[in-house]
Amino acid sequence: MIENENTWANAVKTGTQDDFHKKFDSALESLKSEFGKTYPLIIGGKEAYTEKTFDVRSPSDTRIILAKFPLATKEQTNQAIESAKDAFYNWSSTPYRTRAKVFREVALQFSQEKFTLAAIVSLENGKNRLEAMGEMDETIDFLRFYADQLEANQGFVKPTKNANPNEKTQSILKPYGVWGIISPFNFPSAIAIGMSSGALITGNSVVLKPASDTPLSAFQFVNAIYKKITPGAINFVTGQGSIVGQAIVENPNVSGIAFTGSKEVGLSGFRTFTRESPKPFISEMGGKNPVIVTESADLEKATDGVLRAAFGYGGQKCSACSRVYVQKQIAPKFLEKLVTKTQNLKIGLPWEKDTYLGPIINDSAKKKFESAVELAKKDGKIIFGGEILKDGLYQNGYYVKPTIVTNLPKDHKLVKEELFLPFLCVQEFEKFDDAIREANDSEYGLTAGIFSQSKSEIDAFFSKIEAGVTYANRAQSATTGAMVQSQPFVGWKNSGISGKGAGGAYYLTQFLREQTQTICNEQ
Repeated sequence: MIENENTWANAVKTGTQDDFHKKFDSALESLKSEFGKTYPLIIGGKEAYTEKTFDVRSPSDTRIILAKFPLATKEQTNQAIESAKDAFYNWSSTPYRTRAKVFREVALQFSQEKFTLAAIVSLENGKNRLEAMGEMDETIDFLRFYADQLEANQGFVKPTKNANPNEKTQSILKPYGVWGIISPFNFPSAIAIGMSSGALITGNSVVLKPASDTPLSAFQFVNAIYKKITPGAINFVTGQGSIVGQAIVENPNVSGIAFTGSKEVGLSGFRTFTRESPKPFISEMGGKNPVIVTESADLEKATDGVLRAAFGYGGQKCSACSRVYVQKQIAPKFLEKLVTKTQNLKIGLPWEKDTYLGPIINDSAKKKFESAVELAKKDGKIIFGGEILKDGLYQNGYYVKPTIVTNLPKDHKLVKEELFLPFLCVQEFEKFDDAIREANDSEYGLTAGIFSQSKSEIDAFFSKIEAGVTYANRAQSATTGAMVQSQPFVGWKNSGISGKGAGGAYYLTQFLREQTQTICNEQ
């Protein structure tokens, strides 16, 4: 068992919140001298550059160019894959304890640098400072937990019962080869590094392609580890998904893919990757996550939990709550409390101390928000929000008001489709079974929550809900905030393919395949 990092919780516990904020502010200030720097690709253990680059701008203030990264070509991507292939045997032959040691060293380094790394996340994708630090905690936890898992399972070598007296047998899980890692913008450190670590620590080699909105956080990991391991065991390529991502998915030398992103891209990649032969494709593809609030619920806890799950990081989490089913007789009171609390959320520059909600990620997200608002006005009732913020400090970023919508038909597009926005649909129900049925009436099955004081309702919820990560009466967040080793993050239905959760006991085994070994000793 690892000790989770829990930076902010520990600061609150020890009364050192002011020290936390001073360290964050200091880290933020130190990063300003790095703005606009050009970063390399990492291929075969060496830095590589291209003539063409792209700017990484802060969604909070697009005048800030945080970094420039290379637009990798298809040829460079294939070169990275070839380098990973060449490095595979050497890296996979490295003793598992040595591999675990490397990851613990990087975890320690990240723990020592976490305020700087969290400030990068906040600048890069718009998370407030507590959410950004929470992501760095999760990243560090992944590194330590997977090292622990590798050692606890003794490198996944297990003696088996001998079939015959003169035979010695064992089962060993062995790495596949080259893994392509395709990561999203919303957790540019935790998800990118979590997926990469799962593949790399088990002896596979890796080609990592981060989201183009947020490559800087992923680079920090690659830069910290690539000189400590076999050259080419990890490669870092940036650029357009249609070029770099496609090259990874189509290259026959790639043995497995780990992907987090939209259902459309994930399923398309899965079909392409497995078209010629069966190969592992680990994916997490979003959600349309429901919360049920029954008449016996504690409405203070329920509204706190829903608000945090729906509007934390602007709803841009796969686990964000985007649907609430509230029992009819308490719906007016629930909505009144929820709207009041939402009105009090501070929207602003995410790295500032008191900001709760920063920007959404980019112009495409803003346009999607505009379309959703128009639909909501046409077919339902917006009871709060629905505005794009354009004046003052908001004029150079992608800021919107968190939005609450009621009176939509139960099969409406806004109730069914993942938006990845601070956009919450609230529906009413009369009977508990109706709430369960409507909550499950979705192609997704990632997270779900309930608020109820009835044991039978909670038991029925856990028995019948079709989701991989479930919570009851969780005021800190109704559907988000899974903790490494405690709450494995796994999607059912179209939310995932493998049925094994990141940060859980079964995750690493997905990057390995079994070999039975028998040695005969003739008498």
